[in-house]
Amino acid sequence: MARLTERKIVLVYRETRLDGLIARYNNPMQARFHIEHLGADFSDYEDEDRNYRQSLAIAEECCGRLGIVQKLHRRFLPGYVFGPDDVVVAVGQDGLVANTLKYLIGQTLVGVNPDRGRWDGVLCVFAPEDLTDVVSGIFAGRNRVREVSMAQAILSDGQSLLAVNDFFIGQKSHTSARYRIETGGKTEDQSSSGILVSTGLGSTAWMTSVMTAAIGIAEMVQQRPENSGKSGNKKAKPDFSFPWEADRLRFHVREPFPTRTTGTDILAGTVDAENPLTVLSQMSENGVIFSDGVESDFLNFPSGVTARIGLAGHKGRLAV
Repeated sequence: MARLTERKIVLVYRETRLDGLIARYNNPMQARFHIEHLGADFSDYEDEDRNYRQSLAIAEECCGRLGIVQKLHRRFLPGYVFGPDDVVVAVGQDGLVANTLKYLIGQTLVGVNPDRGRWDGVLCVFAPEDLTDVVSGIFAGRNRVREVSMAQAILSDGQSLLAVNDFFIGQKSHTSARYRIETGGKTEDQSSSGILVSTGLGSTAWMTSVMTAAIGIAEMVQQRPENSGKSGNKKAKPDFSFPWEADRLRFHVREPFPTRTTGTDILAGTVDAENPLTVLSQMSENGVIFSDGVESDFLNFPSGVTARIGLAGHKGRLAV
């Protein structure tokens, strides 16, 4: 069958949970024994794997009618060179879409939900069967594309990292992070569980979780008997989300701890072009900056190294 164009469509895919089990236990029978021995339902793993492979096959067939298809496993994303006119299709959960987007500069990304009965798909809004219309629409320039602001961390040693959802700055382990934070003309030495920096896209995820917990704890304190009568009616919980394309980020210090040498005055704020966030590591070991909740995608952040956190110089393009 003749292709519609000679443009390249990069089809990004990932392993399933069943793939991971087979890699660990050598074959499906051993994997089944392990899962069922734990009292879990192995058929759920098989159903997920079957649905994913069917969706991937449909996506490849649809794209194959429109252009030259290049399948790419997600582990090869960091070293892959995308062409300026490539259209990129990610088949998987929202995390795969976010992870793919930060390796693109100007290319349009299409998120495909392989199993709508299993995954909500905030970023994966299309079914595999939609790809014929969606990709041909992108080729013709008629599809709606939404811009997505990204965050960038630049270290004083020259390394850099992008984030589509958020950065975590702190310890690789669960020990306290020590650092000096500077923002808005204020500087403070701190000891905390780390700093979370969120984009608009990520503002409904980890950032909302952290802020919701903080507000919930504050409300519990206000409701203690010794504080009765000190507060009025409860205020509605604020919406922590902000637009994907917004030219700003937000940061929140997680569980700051006051000591003789560390403070708790700088707790949250906005990061934009005029107000970058600067963090000087005071961690002799295990200091890290990782992006989008992927602990394997990180920068070492040892004592004496400074990180400047701000907006990336370009925005992602996501078909919606």
